[in-house]
Amino acid sequence: MNINSTVISGYQALNDISYLLKDKASALLVTDKNIEGIPAVQSLIGQLKQHIGRVSVVNSVPPEPSQHDVAAILTALPARDVDLVVGVGGGSVLDVAKLLSVLCVDNAPSLDALLAGEKPTTRTTSLLIPTTAGTGSEATPNAILAIPERETKVGIISPVMLPDFVALVPELTTSMPAHIASSTGIDALCHLIECFTATVSNPVSDNYALIGMKKLFASLETAVAEPHNLQARLDMLWASYYGGAAIAHAGTHLVHAMSYPLGGKYHLPHGVANAILLAPCMTFVRPAAVSKFAQAYDLLPDADPALDDEAKSHALVAWFTALVKRLKLPASLEELGIGPDHLPYLVEAALDVQRLMKNVPAAVSANDVRDVYLTLFPSHQE
Repeated sequence: MNINSTVISGYQALNDISYLLKDKASALLVTDKNIEGIPAVQSLIGQLKQHIGRVSVVNSVPPEPSQHDVAAILTALPARDVDLVVGVGGGSVLDVAKLLSVLCVDNAPSLDALLAGEKPTTRTTSLLIPTTAGTGSEATPNAILAIPERETKVGIISPVMLPDFVALVPELTTSMPAHIASSTGIDALCHLIECFTATVSNPVSDNYALIGMKKLFASLETAVAEPHNLQARLDMLWASYYGGAAIAHAGTHLVHAMSYPLGGKYHLPHGVANAILLAPCMTFVRPAAVSKFAQAYDLLPDADPALDDEAKSHALVAWFTALVKRLKLPASLEELGIGPDHLPYLVEAALDVQRLMKNVPAAVSANDVRDVYLTLFPSHQE
């Protein structure tokens, strides 16, 4: 899958984007109310209004949006014929912006048709600007929606949704609270290590994953501790982008398959669900991916080159466990008030995500999934 987006990056990279707005008569900016108030976003809106005759703003995208949220946004749009869709926000906002870019064209499939598997064939021009460093949505062909009736999430996937332009602007991420920077950073890490070890990994996705992990390992904790460290924040934006690009060329697997039910039924933030599952899932995957775990371990700033591959693979899992703890993220479902009586549902729902389960580099049974979930209930382990 080719990613043909033009990437603009760096401090104040949005100060003048008039060259992107030529010949545009109408624009739709998709964001949320918190992001809309950031000075740099207000400046962006000002540029759009200065150069484009009709500008609409959608600021009602909720976290973990459902198909009903997108349908409501579509219904409320003053007009669907727009020349440019600009998404500014976290992964949820960018996913909705990508969907609107294919729904706001003549003869577009309906949202229900997209959910049923129909593929879009065209979209309007799009610019995606992440304000968190985790989902990599700006580099993936995916849009993830919650389906409340099924208590899970589904992915609408098409390369047509990849944007024309991406802007990686570190000052837009400095207002992220530490817990959001931590959980979204872990989401990026999951994208990178899962794609790197997936059955569908390949030299292209591996290169993206290795570059992204090197940046993430060196910058995540600094970015969380020093929110105004623009270099660390930019490195995390690039790590997240590389994670998205790895997804576009390979795919995630066990962590994401098992986290979908946690988001769909219990509405856990995606990054938090991934943080809880990261070490337990990688413990299961490790024996089938020793060499790749060793390669990832070698990218750690404090890696010990004297270790053999087996020892490195164990050390990487231990580092993941310690990282989640250092970032003060939950390490069990019990901490969040979810008990082991939910195990049967969780196992069935995770196994139902076959799109991702088929990417796991080891055979996965229902008992395997149950055993991994069971580690998230420390006081109830058998």
